[in-house]
Amino acid sequence: MTATASPARATSTTVAPRRGSGRIRGATGAFWVFVGPFLIGLFVFVYVPIIWSVVLSFNRAQNTVTPNDFVGLQNYIDLLQPGPFLDSLITFTVFAALIVPITFALSLGLALLLNQVRFARAFFRSVFFLPTACSYVVASLVWKLSIFNGVRFGLANTVLGWFGIDNVAWLATTDPPWYWLVIVTARLWLQVGFYMILFLAGLQRISPELYEAAEVDGARPGWQTFRFITFPQLRATSVAVLLLLLIAAYQAFDEFFNLLGNSSFARPPLVYLYYTAQGNQDYGHGTAGAVILALLIMIVTLLQGKIFGFGKANE
Repeated sequence: MTATASPARATSTTVAPRRGSGRIRGATGAFWVFVGPFLIGLFVFVYVPIIWSVVLSFNRAQNTVTPNDFVGLQNYIDLLQPGPFLDSLITFTVFAALIVPITFALSLGLALLLNQVRFARAFFRSVFFLPTACSYVVASLVWKLSIFNGVRFGLANTVLGWFGIDNVAWLATTDPPWYWLVIVTARLWLQVGFYMILFLAGLQRISPELYEAAEVDGARPGWQTFRFITFPQLRATSVAVLLLLLIAAYQAFDEFFNLLGNSSFARPPLVYLYYTAQGNQDYGHGTAGAVILALLIMIVTLLQGKIFGFGKANE
């Protein structure tokens, strides 16, 4: 009995590892074949420029991208002194204070309305999401040349003319600053649909049993249901939307550049850095400003995630 059982056990222990190791080697090779080119491109076109930008930020790089005059933190000190760069950060604060809460409230409201629709939901969802596919440059030019062009034949001034209101120079440095209306409405039209889809996905993940239990407990539909059930269940989605909106506001460039150009008013940080690096060929200060902006985005994002509990499960 013992002599006949041992060969079977020996055979089973020697065949299994060979098959497993062959499958592992094949899977590893296929992984590197498909992922390897992407990792190489990521390293060459993303990480190497980031590292090179950090190196340039500690050098005086005027009309050259080769670091040859080390100045330490002088570029950072120059930018953080009162001047155009700090003014552009104030502009960002104004823009973020306008665009973040308005986009959040409007996208959440549209998602709530669309979630109640039972007829042609896919059509309305596509209609609101379609502007997301439009280019920021194209939308900015449409807003500038057709809707808010400041002449009598512009769409906005035509509508105002129906009520006897004179033409408004929307993009001029007037008081009140009407250019904020142009910039904010352009970005709202472009991005509300995307965040509406995120909220809609979050709403569809809420269990209907919660609403049934609330109705049994006497909760009235409407504000009470939204306050105590819907909005708490959307906490993870809400935090993600706030983070994305804040980062997008920091990175605002296209609409400001195409609507206002290199103006001294309403100039966000990226527009100032663009003209510093490309117009003045001052890559040292330009990359230093980019590093400051990246660190600022990182710090604000981490603080916001810490405060609102980003990544934590719903209680």
